Amino acid sequence: MNGTLPYKTDFILSLADTTLILSQRNSEWCGHGPVLEQDIAITNISLDLLGQSRNFYQYAAELINNSSKEQGLKVSRPVGRFREADENTLAYLRKEREFKNLLLVEQANGDWAQTILRQFLFSQFQYVLFEQLQKSKDEQLVAIVTKALKEIAYHVRWSSEWLIRLGDGTEESHQRMVHAVDELWRYTGEMFIPAEYEKEAGIDFDLLKNEWNKKVTAIFDEATLTVPEKIFMQSGGKEGRHTEQLGFILAELQYMQRAYPNSEW
Repeated sequence: MNGTLPYKTDFILSLADTTLILSQRNSEWCGHGPVLEQDIAITNISLDLLGQSRNFYQYAAELINNSSKEQGLKVSRPVGRFREADENTLAYLRKEREFKNLLLVEQANGDWAQTILRQFLFSQFQYVLFEQLQKSKDEQLVAIVTKALKEIAYHVRWSSEWLIRLGDGTEESHQRMVHAVDELWRYTGEMFIPAEYEKEAGIDFDLLKNEWNKKVTAIFDEATLTVPEKIFMQSGGKEGRHTEQLGFILAELQYMQRAYPNSEW
């Protein structure tokens, strides 16, 4: 393996990184939501995503540690100065270029409309992806995604309802949602461009894209929104090439562990 992590581990890390970063983004709304009920709702979604990322990081750490012991794999990152990887080292001690999250989830919250659209686009994707992953031969992965699907179903329903309410609401709410589509749609194409490590995961990306398009188009129609056509898509997040947004997210997320190494509480 020439000192690199196996593809399977990279895939699990990509799932963990994406949910962690979106959780961090959503958590910025805590105490700032438009109404108390929705403030609590998006905070709970953040916790759901954080729980999913923990499960994926724990599994990734297991794979990394097993590879190190069985094959003498030298991993300078993400284990760093620790003897073994765990969920904390993977979240707090990896650099920006080592994160494999989708570009979509690192984008700024913007206003409520933009946050809702980001959650909707990702949750619809996550749901159809995890449905496919349920057919995997990897029992531990199947267990994680099966548990997560119950949470994601709520995320889809919640964000869909808000998308329709804002898109088919007042003139101002509609225009804000149109602006959100203009800002975020360019990051959706990456979801269906398989990275090298995803090609071994047995995912049918054509089917994934078709199912996602159908679900998104149906909700957009109800929200009186138009799905953009022939737009240039941004990509690279799954290979570690990110927007400047991720650096700011990690600076806040990783500050305590880097400032006070080995802290536990």
